Amino acid sequence: MRRIIKLKGALRLYLNWPLFLTILLICMNISILTVDKKAAGLMAIFVIIYAIVAFLLYFVKKPLLVNELIRFAAGYSQVQRRLLKELAIPYAVMDTEGTILWANDEFMDLAELLPRQKNIKTVIPELTSDRMPTVESDVSLHVTIRERNFEVCLRVVNTPSFDEDILWQDMQRHNNELIALYLYDETEIMALKKENEDSKLITGLLYIDNYEETFENIDEVRRSLLTALVDRKINKYMVSIDAIIKKLEKDKYIFVFQHKYLAQMEANKFSLLEEVRGSSIGNDAPLVTISMGLGVNAESYLTGYEMARGAIDLALGRGGDQAVVRDGSKISYYGGTSVQMEKTTRVKARVKAHALKEFVEGKERIVVMGHSIGDIDSLGSAIGVYRIAKTLNKKAHIVINEITSSIRPMLAKFQGNSEYEEDMFIDGAKAQEIVDDNTLLVVVDVNRPNYTECEALLSMTRTIVILDHHRQTGEAIPNAVLSYIEPYASSACEMVAEILQYIGDGLKLKPLEADAMYAGIMIDTNNFLTKTGVRTFEAAAYLRRNGADVTRIRKMFRTDMPEYYAKAKSVAAAEIFESRFAFSVSASEGIDSPTVVAAQTANELLNINGIIASFVFTQFGGRIYVSARSIDELNVQVVMEKLGGGGHMSVAGVQFDDCDMTTAVERVKDVLRRMITEGEIKL
Repeated sequence: MRRIIKLKGALRLYLNWPLFLTILLICMNISILTVDKKAAGLMAIFVIIYAIVAFLLYFVKKPLLVNELIRFAAGYSQVQRRLLKELAIPYAVMDTEGTILWANDEFMDLAELLPRQKNIKTVIPELTSDRMPTVESDVSLHVTIRERNFEVCLRVVNTPSFDEDILWQDMQRHNNELIALYLYDETEIMALKKENEDSKLITGLLYIDNYEETFENIDEVRRSLLTALVDRKINKYMVSIDAIIKKLEKDKYIFVFQHKYLAQMEANKFSLLEEVRGSSIGNDAPLVTISMGLGVNAESYLTGYEMARGAIDLALGRGGDQAVVRDGSKISYYGGTSVQMEKTTRVKARVKAHALKEFVEGKERIVVMGHSIGDIDSLGSAIGVYRIAKTLNKKAHIVINEITSSIRPMLAKFQGNSEYEEDMFIDGAKAQEIVDDNTLLVVVDVNRPNYTECEALLSMTRTIVILDHHRQTGEAIPNAVLSYIEPYASSACEMVAEILQYIGDGLKLKPLEADAMYAGIMIDTNNFLTKTGVRTFEAAAYLRRNGADVTRIRKMFRTDMPEYYAKAKSVAAAEIFESRFAFSVSASEGIDSPTVVAAQTANELLNINGIIASFVFTQFGGRIYVSARSIDELNVQVVMEKLGGGGHMSVAGVQFDDCDMTTAVERVKDVLRRMITEGEIKL
């Protein structure tokens, strides 16, 4: 049966032009007839001849012309098909379910396909159903096939007249839709990109911790030997990472190295920290530690240096003996396993005291706040700042939202006391009404904004002072005009007690105020057993001279029977994990301050022989609180930071509000297991 082929569009119009011209000539002949009949007759003869020739050519030659067009189209289609099949770019056609219907030679060689039906997931597992393209949007992703990197581009193609002869089998298309897949080889580009990334320079700063305190008590000869030994270890390490290092001062270095060595340094946990810590020139030589700060992926060298400075400040603020890597907003910590050496000089305390005095004198009112669920250290240090403000004749308030059993006995001594104003203590709502740009906000015993008693106050004034003894984290209170954070201090009360001695102006603590601050030191040091140094006892002596009474404080903070029973029950039910860690869950029902009981329980569990750290869990106010304690073998701050918390090397904690008790316990255990496996904890 002969197939009738109908020409359409411009081609049909082009082939019919002789017919249209014949009609035009006939009209012209008729027009001439009205002017001259002889001329019209002569022209009619030629029009008839033209019409006969045109019609003969049209009807006789048209099939031949159509056949030529068909042969050309067929040949052109074969060329296109051959070019597509032999295209150097891997190319395939799939249906909407991901079944490969056709693929060119490059794709088949790459994917090791046979000309049969096969789903794209067997070639590219990453290309799941939810990542298929739609009519509205194309899809692009990066994959690795046979150790080569490719960019996969997918696009929906609507082809109602698609030539199905080239497909491997019949297909059922939905809405005549196919998916075209292209693979662009970017192996070389990725290699060059990685080479470019690896060759980027990273700026780092290295400080010797507490240089003066470390070297002041050894003679000149041994000091030179120890300095040379530390320098040798530092330079040897820098040679191993092909770094350029320059000594800026006797205890400060700057170094630059290529980005490709960063992964190596992180993998060995910045082994230089331990190497320097192990430096020794005799049994009585002091412990030398270093801190490192690195700025990674900075837009410029200046920005990288500023990031490194911020990182080294954070490392020192966390107690030193650690490396801090700052990559934009991401901060990573390494080391921090040794106890920070206490500074014997009070120069810094004197400088901070004078700066604080100037800020107090320059403002109309002072507002002091500590951390949420305040303890006696938070209250005592706030009362010390309150006394500074009153001595300088300034209006002062202390923000307390929730009165717990840990501070109620002391707070009761101030409330209703005729020696103190009725608005000495206010809640967060009242504080928000009075805080403005003419207010000095002093934050004590906390340096993380979301842990403060009223976080909203931080954005209501531009003059903020921070006095804290907890190690810093990447989450810091922004724009503080004065930040005095000393992790070596036993408590915030110890720091405020030192500041009080340099305020002058006849400042004298009242016995009740001295009691509050002395109690803060006692509680945070577990009766002077934890984190106590020379300056701790000096601060306690200053408070005793101002009227602090130990007997009165002990009576005030005796434990109620329900709390004592809960603590004893938690100790009795403790679980020993990995032979070295004590875990327990502390009851919270019927207890006014379950977090305090949990902390006391954690301290008690450390008295068990062989236990290096204790973790006590309690549920309160819809959250699960974890109190972590250790003596000296484990830095519990590092453990808690991996879970989003923080604290000190021997006293730390974390809060969970997205899990139950069983999950919380498992989270802590998982972190300990991982740290043991990675060598961070050596049992």
